[in-house]
Amino acid sequence: MSAARQGGVSRRGFLKVGVAGAAALGLTGLGPMAAMAADKKRIPISLQLYSVRDDCGKDLPKVLEAVAKMGYEGVEFAGYYERKADELRKLLDSNGLKCSGTHTGLGEIEGDRLKATVEFHKKIGAKFITVPGGVGGETKQGWLDAAKKFNEAADRLKEFDMYTGYHNHSHEFKKVDGTTFWDILFSNTSERVCQQIDTGNMMGGGGDPVFYLKKYPGRSLTVHLKEHGGDGDFGAGKCPWKEIFEICETTGGTLWYVVEQETYKYPPLKCVEQCMDFMRKMGKAKA
Repeated sequence: MSAARQGGVSRRGFLKVGVAGAAALGLTGLGPMAAMAADKKRIPISLQLYSVRDDCGKDLPKVLEAVAKMGYEGVEFAGYYERKADELRKLLDSNGLKCSGTHTGLGEIEGDRLKATVEFHKKIGAKFITVPGGVGGETKQGWLDAAKKFNEAADRLKEFDMYTGYHNHSHEFKKVDGTTFWDILFSNTSERVCQQIDTGNMMGGGGDPVFYLKKYPGRSLTVHLKEHGGDGDFGAGKCPWKEIFEICETTGGTLWYVVEQETYKYPPLKCVEQCMDFMRKMGKAKA
């Protein structure tokens, strides 16, 4: 998703794994989210609707129907196409889709605005409220200030079993005082602040998604899958998909794969269908 765009989890899975199961996998020091991933269930696949934004603007019901038929199990919103929460929930339910989360501006989870944001997300069934950009600026202090805001929002969302997080572009991997803006943010936030890695964007900025999935275990509850190179065709570029999937499904804590396509050789709906074909070929989607 471009920087111009605006943006919980029950403990059942953790309890199912149990202390012994987590210990056997060496996950006891990684927190509950990483232990949940030890269950090794297939991770459901969502589509970031920004991938098909023009089609959504013309006919959202038709797009959701098409996306469900392709095999996607959920969608992530980046804007609501002038529809209220109740309308969106009906559209999702009628197509058997879940809301894997939203991209929501930081201001919407601060101060008095948080209450309305929580109510909206309750109605659409979304637990993950991810900020897609517009924070931190170009200084270390700016990112420290952003970390404080994320921590405050995460603490307030806890009682609603919801999470906040941040989605990367490329500039977050710029070096400053021997570190990166990404590291400043996630080294100074709690585990309830999720890192939503965008694999293609991260590689475009010189970052390594495998490295960061490992560095912050249990904090990648939703991961944006995007190819790097290869004209954006999944499997034709440089993304180390097998390693990414392996970490997401073990120590990453990942609960949703979120496909995002921003390079189009064909009409957008055809492109996201090909993304799902790739996921199926990799054994990550339902047959």
